[in-house]
Amino acid sequence: MTDREQYTPGPASGAQVRKDGEKWTLILVRELRHAPEKVWQALTDPAHLREWAPFEADGSLGTVGATVTLTWVGTGRPQITTVTRADAPEVLEYGDIRWELEAFGSGTRLTLWHSIDRRFISWGAAGWHICFDVLDRLLSGTPICRIVGARP
Repeated sequence: MTDREQYTPGPASGAQVRKDGEKWTLILVRELRHAPEKVWQALTDPAHLREWAPFEADGSLGTVGATVTLTWVGTGRPQITTVTRADAPEVLEYGDIRWELEAFGSGTRLTLWHSIDRRFISWGAAGWHICFDVLDRLLSGTPICRIVGARP
C-alpha cells in the first residue's frame, strides 16, 4: 500500500467565512512544521505547486508584477493572474488569493484568504484542507501526490 492509499484527511477545523457586501472570503489557518522560507517556496514555485495545489502555474508566483497563468484542476480553463504582493516569506497575493506566513515555534502558521463564490465555500474549504495535508507531507519529504478534483 502506498502512502497515498493510507492517507486519511486530518480533522478540519478553524475555517472561517466572511461576507462583505456580495463578496465572500474563505479563511483557513494551518500550522506547518516547516520554516516560512520552505513554505514560501512551495507557494511560489510551479514545480512545488504541481505537487499539492489545486491548480497548475506556468511561472513563479514569487515576484510582484509577474503575470502567471493558473489552470485549476478540473476546469481546463486558464486564468491569467498578476502577483500584486510578494513580501517573502510573509505575504503573497495574486488574483483572489492572499497567503500570510507567520513564524510559529519552529514552523509556520499559514493563513489562506480566498475570495470565493458562496456556492463553493464548503467545497473550497474541504479541498484546501486536503491540499494543506498534501503540502505538509511534501515538505516533510513524504509526498503522496496531489489530491484534487474528481481524481481518485
